[in-house]
Amino acid sequence: MPLHDETLRKGTMASLSQDDVLVACQNAALTFGRGPHAVVAVHGASLEVRAGDRLAIVGASGSGKSSLLHLLAGLEQPTSGSVAWPALAGPRDIGLVFQSDSLIPALDVVENTALPLVLAGVPETRAREAATAALALVDAAALAERLPEEISGGQAQRVAAARVLAQAPRLILADEPTGRLDHATGGRVLAALLTAADRTGAALVVTTHDPAVAGRLTTRLTMRAGRLVTVGEADEPAVAADVKETS
Repeated sequence: MPLHDETLRKGTMASLSQDDVLVACQNAALTFGRGPHAVVAVHGASLEVRAGDRLAIVGASGSGKSSLLHLLAGLEQPTSGSVAWPALAGPRDIGLVFQSDSLIPALDVVENTALPLVLAGVPETRAREAATAALALVDAAALAERLPEEISGGQAQRVAAARVLAQAPRLILADEPTGRLDHATGGRVLAALLTAADRTGAALVVTTHDPAVAGRLTTRLTMRAGRLVTVGEADEPAVAADVKETS
């Protein structure tokens, strides 16, 4: 669904309410490896993300917040517990902004931004229009004809954000989207994500270690040693029991 298509965008907003559960985790755990070398990345996390939510998941490097985001996106299957997407039609309803930009070297910036739409069957002209609008949202319109090797790492991260925004997903998951950017540029990228989410009625979930970023979102949860901690209870795990390793 291209960002510029106002009719489709209004239809999406009308079809979702604040009560729609986009993703639900029930005691979802994620373990890598087996036996004595197993590493539990996420201990039994339970949460719901609803349409319109603005959620920050904060924590230090290695705390498990990226692993939890991958569970929410369906990129990883839980070792135990469950993850479901009751109000989403499929993967196209989820947009994921990775820590790395993942741009294709042979394509210029606007082609990179439009590519997911083209692969989804959107006509190239409409896909480029949506890509151009999304690049403008992150202050990267001037980069449209450059190749990835011709832009900086920070600029590439803005393009990666635009690529997701162009798809107008119902659920936007952003993994440290400002981590490689200076304060001003990071602020613009976060503002663009918030603006796009507001326009489409999407939920926005951001992992971050930056309190300033977390402060711009409505709800804050903390990951600590793989455990999801409730708001205002930073020292008490939301789920106390350890997840047993699979055999």
